[in-house]
Amino acid sequence: MQKMNEANLLKIHKKAAICRAFEEEVFDLVQKKIIKIPVYLSAGQEYISATIAVFLDEWHHLLQKQTFIQHRGHSVYLNFGGNIDKLILELLGDKEGCANGMGGSASIQSKEKNIFGHDGLMGSHGPIATGACYGNKKFTLCFTGDAAAEEDYFISAMGWASTKNLPIWYIIEDNDLSILTEKKVRRNWEISDVGKAFKIDSYNVQDDPSELWPIFRNLAVYKPSVLNIKTNRLFWHAGAGIDDPNTFDRHKEYIKYFGPKYNKEAKDYVKEKWKKWLR
Repeated sequence: MQKMNEANLLKIHKKAAICRAFEEEVFDLVQKKIIKIPVYLSAGQEYISATIAVFLDEWHHLLQKQTFIQHRGHSVYLNFGGNIDKLILELLGDKEGCANGMGGSASIQSKEKNIFGHDGLMGSHGPIATGACYGNKKFTLCFTGDAAAEEDYFISAMGWASTKNLPIWYIIEDNDLSILTEKKVRRNWEISDVGKAFKIDSYNVQDDPSELWPIFRNLAVYKPSVLNIKTNRLFWHAGAGIDDPNTFDRHKEYIKYFGPKYNKEAKDYVKEKWKKWLR
């Protein structure tokens, strides 16, 4: 593991551990049929948003930002300060949930933290995020998947962001799958190549925090950027099943590095939160 600031690395790991514990608890509750709605789990991808969140807190803590997510967004929501209790209630269909019990797993939001959820149309949050950024000029994060980024309106939104030099980062969590279809079947290009064609600072990189951190240091928060971050989806596209038990899991590497303490603390914290609402 490539070295970086140890304190920030630990912050990233602790954030990601909460996300992983949350997703594993949801996985278990879906299997037990306690959660009965479709769920889209972000396990395997949590270090991306954890790294960005810690970086922005460290280097741009006064920056006003807004965050747009689609399905598989639990980790982004939690890493950027979304209320865990409200997320639990949302998954239980409670009107006190973060989307009033109507968004479920796919359309979560936090008005307090300027986190905006998905409307269900694949990739539609790309032009919505771009339009919001154009309208209010706030630094904007748009998280999406490798399949959603292929949509024509998502790509044209990137072109508009370049033309207007908008302060938006497009974060593509590239798990190489559109439900079950691998990227090589769908296309022979990378979204980072599209970004470069639009004269946007663009990168194609692994989801290792030690690789991401120096890239973030070089990115401006006043103009657009594209980061295609290659990651792994550990669970099914929807529901509670394991894609491939041999898939690389960065969280396991960090547990080896820091020891099991923080992972256990995260699990205990999340279990207590769920117990509170399942009594």
